Amino acid sequence: MNTSDTLKGYKGSAKAKLKEMGVRVWSDVVVRTAKGEFKGVILPRSETEDDRHVVLKLHSGYNVGVRVDTIQSIEELGYKEAHYKIPERDFPQDAAKPNVTLLGTGGTIASRLDYRTGAVIPAFTPGELYGAVPELADICNLKTIKLYGVFSENMGPEQYVATARAIEKEIEAGVDGIVIGHGTDTMHHTSAILSFMVQNSPVPIVLVGSQRSSDRPSSDAALNLINAVRSAAYGDIAEVVVCMFGPTSDEYDLLHRGTRVRKMHSSYRSTFRTIGDIPLAMVYPDRFTYLTSDYNMRRKDRLVQVDTAFEEKVAIVYYYPNMQPDIIESLIDHQYKGIVIAGTGLGHVNKPLYKPLKKAIDSGISVVMTVQTLWGYVQMYVYDTGRDLLDIGVIPLENMLPETAYMKLCWVLGHTTEHEKVREMMLTPINHETTEREPHNGYLILQGGIPEVDTFVSSLRK
Repeated sequence: MNTSDTLKGYKGSAKAKLKEMGVRVWSDVVVRTAKGEFKGVILPRSETEDDRHVVLKLHSGYNVGVRVDTIQSIEELGYKEAHYKIPERDFPQDAAKPNVTLLGTGGTIASRLDYRTGAVIPAFTPGELYGAVPELADICNLKTIKLYGVFSENMGPEQYVATARAIEKEIEAGVDGIVIGHGTDTMHHTSAILSFMVQNSPVPIVLVGSQRSSDRPSSDAALNLINAVRSAAYGDIAEVVVCMFGPTSDEYDLLHRGTRVRKMHSSYRSTFRTIGDIPLAMVYPDRFTYLTSDYNMRRKDRLVQVDTAFEEKVAIVYYYPNMQPDIIESLIDHQYKGIVIAGTGLGHVNKPLYKPLKKAIDSGISVVMTVQTLWGYVQMYVYDTGRDLLDIGVIPLENMLPETAYMKLCWVLGHTTEHEKVREMMLTPINHETTEREPHNGYLILQGGIPEVDTFVSSLRK
């Protein structure tokens, strides 16, 4: 058999081994090795990887790399070339169901694995999502609009403004709820800026993504999408919220307020947490459990306030010991309009930064203070350091999260650069970006390895 054209991406010893065994990419095989037996489909090899492994998609759905020098034999059981594109399907319509619009921006919830490079790429259109999750038809009439297909790190002012305007258009057209498919890495940034750009919405605006791509058995994409669409169609909360896994298991999603949420783990499915407050609701496939009544209720009118002001020349500076003044000097030299500081403790930086910070403020740059602890409040009047910074003109932002403060300062400076007006707007809450108090049962760290934590966890897992 001529396998020279059917060993996509393989090279060197791996390619030689497959040719020796007479198998191809997409062959369903049993691979017998010195370390055991593996059954699965031979996948194309990433062009950027080594030549020492053969990659299989196991029948369990997971991928594994098998070292060439351990392979004793490969038996082909069958062959069927895989096509990973999910066809788009027309969504069935039911006049009795609510109407939801899904705005696609990209991200893992709309992704597949690119076997050429081994990377996860934004490839599914919103219409393909219905092909993958037909349960959506049981919930609503779904309209899909692909705004763009980008990883969330490539989201910026252009996308924020376009998304806000698309939301406005759909609300005015009479939609009952809006879902935004979004990459998780900067979802909390987008939820924050949309909370300022889109105010007084009459319908839910639900951002959703997934930590694991749709081709993985442990993917959270389907459940997150189902619960997000259900929240948009039937939920009471007419705000910008994030809908993602609550626990690590497939039990329910949480709705997090857009200004108080943060991604807290690089890979856990339950990565999003509400900081300084409690989540708004638990969402199950068949019901909602609301955890508070302090939210904007769904309305029947079509009135919404959209304000897409945005100043791009704003920076977050995460303070660290021995930070040098030239960090601030550089921002001044490059004509930045605003600086968000994530300070230590109650909102502190070292004394060498006082002079450049005063220079920045005197030159018209707005400087605001948040805390890098995330939980807790800026309280700059307690120690001399904080009082000195207050005297310079640094604006304390209570318990606003650094990323939320960044987005709000971008939005505020899009309206004014006048110092006192900036102070007033930054300290006037729009959507709970600051709170009067934090919940007594909100801040909890289950530090692993200590006996009392192990006892507590074991009591919950029967």
